[in-house]
Amino acid sequence: MAGILVVDDENRVRSILRIMLESMDHIVFEAANGIEALAVIQDKDIDLVISDIRMDGMDGTQLLSTIKQKDLACPVVFITAYASIESAIDALRLGAVDYLVKPFEEAQVHMAVERGLGIGRLMTENRQLKADLDESKTSAGKVFVSPQIQEVKTMAFRVAPKDTTVLITGDSGTGKEVIARMIHEASPRRSGRFVAVNCAAISENLVESELFGHEKGAFTGAASRREGKFEYADKGTLFLDEVADLPAEVQVKLLRVIQERCFQRVGGNKEVTADVRLVCATNQNLEKLVERDRFRRDLFYRLAVFPINVPNLNDRKADIIPLARHFIRQHANVREITGDMLTSAAAQLLRDYPWPGNVRELANAMERVMILKGNLLPVTSDDLIFLRTGPAGDDGVEELFTLPPSGIDYDELQKSIVKKALHMTGWNQSAAARMLGLSRQRFRTLLNLVQNHAEAAQTK
Repeated sequence: MAGILVVDDENRVRSILRIMLESMDHIVFEAANGIEALAVIQDKDIDLVISDIRMDGMDGTQLLSTIKQKDLACPVVFITAYASIESAIDALRLGAVDYLVKPFEEAQVHMAVERGLGIGRLMTENRQLKADLDESKTSAGKVFVSPQIQEVKTMAFRVAPKDTTVLITGDSGTGKEVIARMIHEASPRRSGRFVAVNCAAISENLVESELFGHEKGAFTGAASRREGKFEYADKGTLFLDEVADLPAEVQVKLLRVIQERCFQRVGGNKEVTADVRLVCATNQNLEKLVERDRFRRDLFYRLAVFPINVPNLNDRKADIIPLARHFIRQHANVREITGDMLTSAAAQLLRDYPWPGNVRELANAMERVMILKGNLLPVTSDDLIFLRTGPAGDDGVEELFTLPPSGIDYDELQKSIVKKALHMTGWNQSAAARMLGLSRQRFRTLLNLVQNHAEAAQTK
């Protein structure tokens, strides 16, 4: 159901279109000319305008021009009794999304409406994406206030104009991808794509194909040729997150791409070139991995040309409250927020909490609070009761493993630990495994065990 405005100086035409459109469950508004139409557009929620071209006062072309000048998200479909190829081309050049000729068939009207509404949805999405991008650019300075993160920003902006490879390090959830996007947006490649790849989230036997593409028939299931992320990011920035998890054979190929700017697709012989700026990130110590022969030394030196370390949130406490307000604003379903979003007690609780999951955990906590509270602000300390505060002895180990006299449900404990680790790492299985001190295979086994217990419980 959509709001559609019919603009025509003939009552009969408006009545016919009303009947047709209401049969499609649309809400129909009417206007006799362009001046009346603009008043309706300003007052009502209009998703599409169907307008005659020739009218007294303000005609259809003038109406369309005014809609575009005012940047109103209202696609326009023209109708006229004076049909010609030239007039149709002129209407489309002016920005009309479709063109109908009187007398029109109902099926033609329905098709034009569906097409126009589809374009309208794309226009709205593009406007929202632009607004979100503008908001992210302007809000970055408001949420990054600590001296530590200001230093990170300074380094990011210094390297952004160059094509230098950047290695961003820091614990899981600190905001490494945010810094990578900041570098891209401040670089000459900002008009190109920013392509993010989580190397740990891709199966080892598919990483090479994902990055470099494959030829038809290269392996079972390769029904056609497919370009990889390097080709897709051409003229832009490729962000390789969790780069330490790349298999050894892919490390070799990545080194060659960095050195020679060319590669071969899986199963292919043709050299493919890609003009890509490479930004990598890891929450592991690559130097130690090099010492243990788990990461290529020559690749490490190629990646770490310009290293940037993003500190933990607990080491930059000045960012906690601005970030919390930023996430509350994101999830509050209101246009404007008046007054403070946090009580003083809530703010103190947030500052005192250690945030082992860093910014990602803070974002998840604020989202959880806003779901529970709806639009009721400010957030109080009672709303944050789920945050564990105060010393627990041995960094919480004593509290976690003190058995009550009544005993515990071990399956539930396992499930809780796994879910907590996934939640704190943004459901990144590799990062969750590292948080628990487990190998990826051991963690997946534990995750499957937990899921099997849950499925068994549901069938009882």
